[in-house]
Amino acid sequence: MQMSEGMERAAAGLWRSILAAAAGNVLEWYDFTVYAYMAPYIAEKFFPQDDPLTGLLAVFATFGLGFVVRPLGGILIGRLGDLKGRKAALLLTILLMALGTAGIGLVPGRDAIGDLAPWLLVFCRLLQGFSAGGEWGSSTAFIYEWAPKGRRGFFSSLQQSSVAGGMLLGSAVAALLGGMLGKAQMADFGWRLPFLLGALILPVGFYMWRYVEETPVFAARQDRPVSLRGGVRLAAQASGVIVIWTVAYYAILTYMPVFTARYSHLGSDAALWSNALSLLVLAVTIPFFGMMADRIGRKPLLLVGAGGFLLLSYPLFLMIVNSQGTAPIVLAQIVFALLTAIYSGGAPAAVTEIFPSASRLLWMSTGYSLTVALFGGFGPYISTWLVKVTGSPLSPALYIAGCAAISLAVILPLKETRDDG
Repeated sequence: MQMSEGMERAAAGLWRSILAAAAGNVLEWYDFTVYAYMAPYIAEKFFPQDDPLTGLLAVFATFGLGFVVRPLGGILIGRLGDLKGRKAALLLTILLMALGTAGIGLVPGRDAIGDLAPWLLVFCRLLQGFSAGGEWGSSTAFIYEWAPKGRRGFFSSLQQSSVAGGMLLGSAVAALLGGMLGKAQMADFGWRLPFLLGALILPVGFYMWRYVEETPVFAARQDRPVSLRGGVRLAAQASGVIVIWTVAYYAILTYMPVFTARYSHLGSDAALWSNALSLLVLAVTIPFFGMMADRIGRKPLLLVGAGGFLLLSYPLFLMIVNSQGTAPIVLAQIVFALLTAIYSGGAPAAVTEIFPSASRLLWMSTGYSLTVALFGGFGPYISTWLVKVTGSPLSPALYIAGCAAISLAVILPLKETRDDG
């Protein structure tokens, strides 16, 4: 009887911890990515230009700056998480993200305070970036270390599903407000509302602080010294796995509403709803592929996902640009989402299992944030720049395929880690 009650308490603690981390993750990634969905309005308020494409470049450059500071956040918050616990690191990221997001919603435009406006915008974006630098590693390690052995692929995939859920929430809120308010009101004040709503992440942080415990893995070794030996090599290995993963999220999913609104026949509202549908497919299917990662291994999913991006990116972009109907555009986005879901099913556990628990958060956060800064954060900017330089809207596909080739080269020699987790 006592053993049964103990098992029930352990199971309740497992789900309470994972669901709280996932809920915080949803809101945190909503906060971080809604900036891209509001890009045209931010360009008008903070970077007014005669050429709309030049204004978008400025907005996406600021979007990318949020990733430049990510490695610093990964190092400092990751070190905190290895020394003081995954929970402490995760709570800090939630607080900082809430402050940065609400700040963007409150900063006056350039017409009100002049050149100070874009600098304040950049500061808020850097605050978001610092937070996000430690968030992914903190939440991934937190969920992985709570998960039972043999099911860590599935539970870790919930972290990535919650990332997709946050992006979906941002896309849906942007589309809903755009439909309700119209372009004039969105340009006036409506674009601020999604950022102010992002402050709702604070109650999730309070719940975690009050009711969620530290991970069993950290609690079992918290008095042991934290080893930093060999971390750079492991971080570089993880970085190679992450390259196409981060490009899939930022150069495809985050950039796609802007791309389809500009280079297909879809209007801006329809582009947001189409993107929301692909994100829904992504969020729903990731856990299935997480279960597959526990059954067949992490590596097969990584190979299929990266190979799919290498071979299909150009045809899918061609379908989006040349199609005269809505269905092919939506289908192309869904295929991109499924490729991302396949990769996301295996990658969280695969990357986590590269590192020993004693220094896991520091090196995992550092490797991830550096890769995202280099390949993902500037993905929308690089894609927009490639289109401007080449004159071809298909050019971003070459960037995506090149990044897929890099990840494939790293994945092929990796050993399977399913039995390690």
